[in-house]
Amino acid sequence: MKYTSHIFPGTVAACALIAVAGNCAAQQDDSAELAKKLANPIANLISVPVKVDWDTGIGPADADRTTYVVQPVIPFSLSQDWSLISRTIVPFIDAQAPAAGGSSESGLGDVTQSLFFSPKAPTSGGWIWGAGPVLLLPTATNDALGSEKWGAGPTAVVLRQDSGWTYGMLANHIWSFGGSDSRDDISASFLQPFLSYTTKTYTTFSLNTESTYDWENEQWIVPINLSVSQLVKFGQQPVSFALGARKYVERPSGGPDWGVRFTVTFLFPK
Repeated sequence: MKYTSHIFPGTVAACALIAVAGNCAAQQDDSAELAKKLANPIANLISVPVKVDWDTGIGPADADRTTYVVQPVIPFSLSQDWSLISRTIVPFIDAQAPAAGGSSESGLGDVTQSLFFSPKAPTSGGWIWGAGPVLLLPTATNDALGSEKWGAGPTAVVLRQDSGWTYGMLANHIWSFGGSDSRDDISASFLQPFLSYTTKTYTTFSLNTESTYDWENEQWIVPINLSVSQLVKFGQQPVSFALGARKYVERPSGGPDWGVRFTVTFLFPK
């Protein structure tokens, strides 16, 4: 006797809907996790932000400066409990002359390399942290675009993520230890407190300041940054687009007044 298996059309449609719903739910969970990791500067996620910073109001000529930054973030697993996160800042600077009759300058700026040793699991209180060394490399192709100094110091970051919110601070301090004797020594602290909120549609609203205090000249530079970013996918490739503006509430004489930032971040989940 021959047995025939009967599968009704309604059952096929229901199964298809369940499969699609399951895939959509998985993709939504994946996107939500990526958006959460994107707000964490030391997340276990390879990312390559490409930033364009435009600042204006520089010097008596109200000059503009455009800085193109590539900032790859690469985590390495050291053990079952610890990771090493590498953050490299590579700037290319295009600066108009700040005074009438001066010359504009373009070229590579100094590279900053940070390494964070970080536990893979948050603390019992939910805090995520990392600490390690930061290095300043005198890679500028023009002496007007860099310090011509080697520098090093400590860096650390601490943050917490809860219900869409991310808040914390990244900080470092760099002392110069070599380089051109004709250039000023470096003793500078960098403070970046940050606050962001990510919605269920993977839109993130961010507020931070990227403040620097120059201990040699006793001078603050304090820009307040507001930005909004959106995580999208092109096929299987997740990409984040961000647009923001900043106002310098403290600056040296001749420093920039305000600016705009556009960022495209390519994400490479493991």
